[in-house]
Amino acid sequence: MVYYRRDELDTTFAALSDPTRRAILAQLAEQDGVSVSELAKPFKVSLPAIMKHLDVLSDAKLIRRTKTGRVVSCELTAAPMEDAMRWLNRYAQFWSQQLDRLAAFVEEESSPSPRQPQLKSPASPSSVVSMRRRKKSTPPGPTPKKS
Repeated sequence: MVYYRRDELDTTFAALSDPTRRAILAQLAEQDGVSVSELAKPFKVSLPAIMKHLDVLSDAKLIRRTKTGRVVSCELTAAPMEDAMRWLNRYAQFWSQQLDRLAAFVEEESSPSPRQPQLKSPASPSSVVSMRRRKKSTPPGPTPKKS
């Protein structure tokens, strides 16, 4: 059995739960060593808001920040995402097996077995007698006058 540190997975999934943080990670996946100001350009939020997102990503160890002079650059670190992917893959395998079993069951049920007699026609005329329709209600009567 594979054991995962729950707090690390919780921190990773919490960091990945925000679309802005996922977009930041996508930027860093395309280009490493991006400055904070460059990361903030595509977003319509303040620089302090971006810094808070970067703090969350840094706490989850998804990014690493380095300072050169006055410029802070960020780079992607993939180790926590690899742990999350291993955890997710366990469930992907489970669901894949379940769906394979379902497909086998459906195929087995849909193919005629030699023990089941084949019907000559898929639809047969109904032998049920139609019932009379209910009469429609009568039109409403006069409404009482208010005093």
